[in-house]
Order: sequence, then structure tokens, then C-alpha cells
Amino acid sequence: MEQDATYRGTVYPWQCDHVGHMNIMWYVGKFDEANWNLFARLGLTPSYLRSSGRGMAAVQQNISYKRELLAGDIVAIRSVLLEIRGKSIRFRHEMTNAETGEIAATCEITAVHMDRTARKSTPFAAALRKTATKHLAEPAEA
Repeated sequence: MEQDATYRGTVYPWQCDHVGHMNIMWYVGKFDEANWNLFARLGLTPSYLRSSGRGMAAVQQNISYKRELLAGDIVAIRSVLLEIRGKSIRFRHEMTNAETGEIAATCEITAVHMDRTARKSTPFAAALRKTATKHLAEPAEA
């Protein structure tokens, strides 16, 4: 499912390392900001998380770096839900240089829905699963 960007921003000079490109800690930070925008689309809004005592915890994250980003580059991230299970979701972010359209990095994350008081994973409510399922990526054609 094609979506609007879940993150838009700029690479600032202070986000660059001694080699001159954006340091890996900032890639992770920008992907993290995209997480929360994606979650809100799925029904995992800040108000839901606060009122229900629920949270989301990343349990696996795999990043592939494709092209370096430099100070002044404009960044866009688009995100897609790949899978929803009883207590977890798997999704993918694609970070691009918004000017050139080149993919700078991709990130695939598995996250668990959790009860913040019990500190244990907990199933998604049926209504939330229904909302999230509408955002599942189209299966790749064989």
C-alpha cells in the first residue's frame, strides 16, 4: 500500500561524522521517528498507548545502508506494514534522498505490543488488528 512519508527532515552538519556523512546514530533516530507516524496510522496512537497502558518494543532491527547522506540533504522515509501477528508486527522503512530519489537506507523492524505495567507482550485488540490489517503491504507478485 503506497503511503505518504512517515518522516521528512534534513541532515544537519552536526549529524555528520568525521568522514563527512550522516552518522549511523541519526539514521536510527530518523527511523525511530518514522515508527511513531506509522504506528499512529495503524491505530497505535499516543492517546491509545497512554490510555490503555500499552506500548511497543522493538525486538529486532536490521538496517542496510545503500548511499551516504550529507549535510543539507533532504530525507524522506516511507513505511509499510509487512505482517501483523497476535502480539507483534513487522514493518519496513525506506529512507531516500528526497532530491535525487536514491535509496539511502532501509530498515526492517519487528516490534511487540506490550502491557507496560506487567512488562509482558499482550495481544492486539480485535479493533486495532482490523485497522492495522488495512495497511498491510500488497504481497509481492510471483
